[in-house]
Amino acid sequence: MSSHETAPSAEPIREEAPEPQPPHESYGRLFLRFLHFGALAWGGPVAQIAMLKAELVERERWVSPARFNRVLAVYQVLPGPEAHELCVYFGMLARGRLGGLLAGLGFMLPGFVLMLALSWAYLRYGLTSPNLVAVFGAVQAAVGALIVRAVVRIGGHALANRWLWGVAVGAAFAQAAGVHFAFTLVAAGLVYLLARQGGRVPALILAGSCVVVLGVLLVRQGLPSEVAAPVVSGMEAAAHERPSLLMLAWSGLRSGLLTFGGAYTVIPFLQRDAVVLGGWMTNAQFLDGLALSGILPAPLIIFSTFVGYLGGGLAGALVLTAAIFAPAFAFTLLGHDFFERVLHQPRIRLFLDGVTAGVVGLIAATTVGLLRISLTGPVTLGVFALALAALFRWKAKLLIPLVIAGAALVGLLFQAR
Repeated sequence: MSSHETAPSAEPIREEAPEPQPPHESYGRLFLRFLHFGALAWGGPVAQIAMLKAELVERERWVSPARFNRVLAVYQVLPGPEAHELCVYFGMLARGRLGGLLAGLGFMLPGFVLMLALSWAYLRYGLTSPNLVAVFGAVQAAVGALIVRAVVRIGGHALANRWLWGVAVGAAFAQAAGVHFAFTLVAAGLVYLLARQGGRVPALILAGSCVVVLGVLLVRQGLPSEVAAPVVSGMEAAAHERPSLLMLAWSGLRSGLLTFGGAYTVIPFLQRDAVVLGGWMTNAQFLDGLALSGILPAPLIIFSTFVGYLGGGLAGALVLTAAIFAPAFAFTLLGHDFFERVLHQPRIRLFLDGVTAGVVGLIAATTVGLLRISLTGPVTLGVFALALAALFRWKAKLLIPLVIAGAALVGLLFQAR
């Protein structure tokens, strides 16, 4: 017998641990489980994702931590609220596509119902009381701080080099020049793709051409409404024709497809449709909707329910909400495996990195206009500064609702004086 037949192997073969399997639950129990998650979805996407991971990965082991991280990486690249997409994914693992649909609906339902009720009360009772006017004025300043923090955080992740910074700045100027965001985002993706794939000269030529066009537009038009975010009074908004349900559906679907980097990035798209072009709500009302969504257990993108309600009542709220969440459902239910493969391709990742940088520029430019509306005096400036300091200083789960409640209290106290 030869020696190699009898010698023991130096390293025994180790079999990889099998991937955990989610429990097989009834459709009703699955829906109620994610309805419960939705009712506890305070604190924004980081807290929501942490809650799902603690319960379904660490405690019940539906998937391994490594697989969870891979899945989360996919949804961080795709547009849409990551926590909601994770719920759809877990539901699909448990009971197929119908399970994914039920899980996603369960997670978003508490926030949707609460936002719908607040939207009705907002329009039904209005802001006729001086106390309410003062409260919402202070809250709008706090929302401005929330948006600034979001821009800084998203930019900190998305703008990893000088090219991405340049793309973001260019996108902001494009917003100022009134360029349609579709052209801006395509140019942003192409410039960055060319720059990182060895074609820096073509990238510089394309970027330079865009700068020349933007310069001409800015000289001819001055600072247009996209950044200036003109004040539209309540009477002016009412005078505009209400949007059709088809218009609301298109606005929601398009916005849902462009929310790269977090729910805050939907702001420039909905603000453009609802305030700048559609005129069915004012910038102040838009900020009020953001404030209301900040106190609810839901993805921030649920403020689309408020925007839809002001545009078309109950039907408008249903249509706009369904449309803006539709991509988040579709990416998971129809294309998760495809996107998990495709999004790791270098060219696609580079193009999407450029698009994300462009979105950062768009939201930064829109924020300038919204701050002009919300910061109207010493009180609102003080609320903005204090809210911004608190948001950067602490990371508590209920920080956003507490900041909004604190701003409301400050507004009420100053009004009482």
